[in-house]
Amino acid sequence: MNRPKITTESAVRLSRRAFTLGLPLFAAGCMTANYGYVSDGGHAISAVENVDPSLMRTEVAWTGNEKPGTVVVNIGQRRLYLVQGGGRAIRYGVGVGRSEGANFRGTAVIGRKEKWPHWTPTESMMSAIPRYRAYAGGMPGGPENPLGPRALYLYRGGKDTYFRLHGTIEPETIGTAVSSGCIRLFNQDILDLYERVPIGATVKVI
Repeated sequence: MNRPKITTESAVRLSRRAFTLGLPLFAAGCMTANYGYVSDGGHAISAVENVDPSLMRTEVAWTGNEKPGTVVVNIGQRRLYLVQGGGRAIRYGVGVGRSEGANFRGTAVIGRKEKWPHWTPTESMMSAIPRYRAYAGGMPGGPENPLGPRALYLYRGGKDTYFRLHGTIEPETIGTAVSSGCIRLFNQDILDLYERVPIGATVKVI
């Protein structure tokens, strides 16, 4: 069998073509997000099907002046950024408060972290959603808990703001304005963020 002869010129053309095709992948970062089934702490976390690619966890360029390790939540974009070094950030899709007044604004710190957190609805939440009154005494952590498998608690001045970054039992709401004010992520994303963000980390909500 006669094989085509690869000349120096054709090899250069192939190399340039491969480099050009690879540029979008390089620019977008090398992170591969997984939204499949997860078993965690004796609980099952369901896979998320048909995730909008624009909401998937990915590495992006960052031009802000925040220090690495800072969490920036952009309410208008419905995106959360974990600032990295070298002008990069990890971007996550989020769900935000259903109204402008429901959203936290400003700067806080992560004052507490919990795995499979206990959830107790606030009085305002129970007023807005009467079915939550059934859980006035709280709900233990588990697959049916609205906070999902992890929660990061926002504190300001040493006090709990009652705003959290947490998972969700409604993955279809990521990228929308539907929560009572907390920032919700895909469960697979809050698992990832929880491991990356320590207590004391700064959170800016804009």
